[in-house]
Amino acid sequence: MENIKIFTRLISSELHLQEHAVENTLKLLDEGCTIPFISRYRKERTGGLDEVQITAISNRLEQLQEIAKRKETVIRTITEQEKMTPELQKRIDDCWDSTTLEDIYLPYKPKRRTRAQVAREQGLEPLAKILLEQREKDPKRAANYQLSILNSQLSVEDALKGAQDIIAEQVSEDERSRNQVRSAFRREAFIESKVVKSKKDTDEAQKYSDYFEWEEPLKRCSSHRLLAMRRGENEGILRVSITIDDDEAIRRLKRNLPPSPSKERGSQACRKLLEEAVEDGYKRLLLPSIETEFMNLSKEKADEEAIRVFAENLRQLLLSAPLGQKRVMGIDPGFRTGCKVVCLDAQGSLLHHEAIFPHPPVNHRMQATVHVQQMMKDYDIEAIAIGNGTASRETKEFVEDCIKSLPSPYGSGVRLFVVSEDGASVYSASKVARDEFPDEDVTVRGAVSIGRRLMDPLAELVKIDPKSIGVGQYQHDVDQTMLKHSLDQMVESCVNLVGVNLNTASQHLLTYVSGLGPVLAQNIVNYRKANGAFTSRAQLKKVPRLGPAAYQQCAGFLRIPNARNPLDNSAVHPESYHVVEQMAKDQGCSVSDLINNKDTREQIDIKRYVTDEVGLPTLTDIMKELEKPGRDPREQIEAFEFDSSVQTVEDLREGMELPGIVTNITNFGAFVDIGVHQDGLVHVSQLADRYVSDPTQVVRLHQHVRVRVIGVDLRRQRISLSMKGINKK
Repeated sequence: MENIKIFTRLISSELHLQEHAVENTLKLLDEGCTIPFISRYRKERTGGLDEVQITAISNRLEQLQEIAKRKETVIRTITEQEKMTPELQKRIDDCWDSTTLEDIYLPYKPKRRTRAQVAREQGLEPLAKILLEQREKDPKRAANYQLSILNSQLSVEDALKGAQDIIAEQVSEDERSRNQVRSAFRREAFIESKVVKSKKDTDEAQKYSDYFEWEEPLKRCSSHRLLAMRRGENEGILRVSITIDDDEAIRRLKRNLPPSPSKERGSQACRKLLEEAVEDGYKRLLLPSIETEFMNLSKEKADEEAIRVFAENLRQLLLSAPLGQKRVMGIDPGFRTGCKVVCLDAQGSLLHHEAIFPHPPVNHRMQATVHVQQMMKDYDIEAIAIGNGTASRETKEFVEDCIKSLPSPYGSGVRLFVVSEDGASVYSASKVARDEFPDEDVTVRGAVSIGRRLMDPLAELVKIDPKSIGVGQYQHDVDQTMLKHSLDQMVESCVNLVGVNLNTASQHLLTYVSGLGPVLAQNIVNYRKANGAFTSRAQLKKVPRLGPAAYQQCAGFLRIPNARNPLDNSAVHPESYHVVEQMAKDQGCSVSDLINNKDTREQIDIKRYVTDEVGLPTLTDIMKELEKPGRDPREQIEAFEFDSSVQTVEDLREGMELPGIVTNITNFGAFVDIGVHQDGLVHVSQLADRYVSDPTQVVRLHQHVRVRVIGVDLRRQRISLSMKGINKK
């Protein structure tokens, strides 16, 4: 990799990491290693860097590579203009900041035909130099003289104006001037938002009413407020601008002008023309450029923060507690259109589906009861998943009655759960769902998704575009490329953290396993269909196009329950099997005995097995894995009950304490479902009895919490909640 020494030094300094750890990480990334693989199986080389640190290194590497590519364009363009000098070449070579690089390039950058360019074509550059030197007593006489040399038909006034245009452009392209204005924006810029008068009274404008007359320092503007204003601007409802003190900025720029050589009247006339050019250059060229730059920078920072929040929410959602392989009934509830019911086996395969109508307006409650009870008997249902959308609570109460009236032993032990529907409709209409259930309609696919989400949220949610899962903040307003990159990284991280059952995983889930991707994932599924279940990890080498590099990257994250070699159902990598086998041999037992016998494992001195390739970090991980091979890092699932006395927003009263489920987390607080078909907001200031800067420090997605109602706005259907003081009781 070119520039690896430079990249190592820069990244090490910026991220405060050891240079050798950064250099080795860059080399591993260049070799095609994935972030999960590096963090899990190459700790010796990285000094134990975690996924977050390695991701930061990878992201910064991409940025530096983009700058390196941009520098090639800059150097080529300047060289073609025959304006490259050794000093300029060195400045470009040494520059690794994109803003500084663009400032260096700006005077040479091909641009549309500007006023200054026109003036240069008219031969007015010498006149501009005369004005800058401020030695000419009579600028008009100098202009007249230049025009006579040029044999130009321009007027003296037009000539002086053209010279000022050249100076104005020089001011706008001057690095010192640009940095001065940037500094002012960093220190004192305000962001302002005003409503477009013609839109003020429209219904769509009311959601932006907080920003009709809004102003605050840019550096204090939170990401969600900035994104809200930008969305309002994009919808034509708001006008957003970033401002500084223009007069003070112009005064600072004028100080950059060369001092007047004398106090004679002529030189003062030149000075006046120069100052006019500075003011014009600032207002017409420099200010709009830097304002756009800061608009983009502030948007970029807001995007990064919103994407961070979204990615963290997605992580919590993907790592939600699974029920496991149980026979499940999935129900997509509804009133008029009925409830779609599916029965799934322990592997999530669809066995049966039908529609029932226990609610108004149809009200076939008795018939629906008989059908649900019969399905529970026929398919030996162990758990029931009900979507949390329309008619969810009513359906839950109906199913509870069905279970209670079932004769023993059918109803005993059946567990009932409410499951998030977010994104189920997107999945049901997707190509993935159509390929999986080509003969079923979207309602059946949606109910299947709800049932499978209870069994294994991760395996089901990876089939859905993360943007459609409903746990983000302004996800459609942020940079979509950056969002997709971040969310894909998060999905990959979660899938590899949990591990994947090689014999049951879908092609879509396998796609996210380290080192695979869509083609190899499909090849694994095809091989499984043709040859039956995998009995060892080594069989992966027989999968078409799955070579040694891909095998090295993926093998440790794929699990084979009940494999002949118990290590094939663990996170121990095949490259380390020989270490475990040597440990077992030294203890005079089998690998299975080593896993099953704690006393035997405690007799092992792992330092004896340290080699040049295998260090203490890997050996420590191996011992932890032998203690609980293939352990699922996710929590145990818990059932949840809403307050039965509260059904609608109208039932709420200030001061009520209610159970709720966290459905979304943003920078400004957490949304909580309290069972009234409208989530309430716990503002960040109401999350705890202490100051909270980051809501994720206090709550997590799908957490069961108790909240207090502190405000109800029936007209806008807004519910304000608090968690202060409650959890201490």
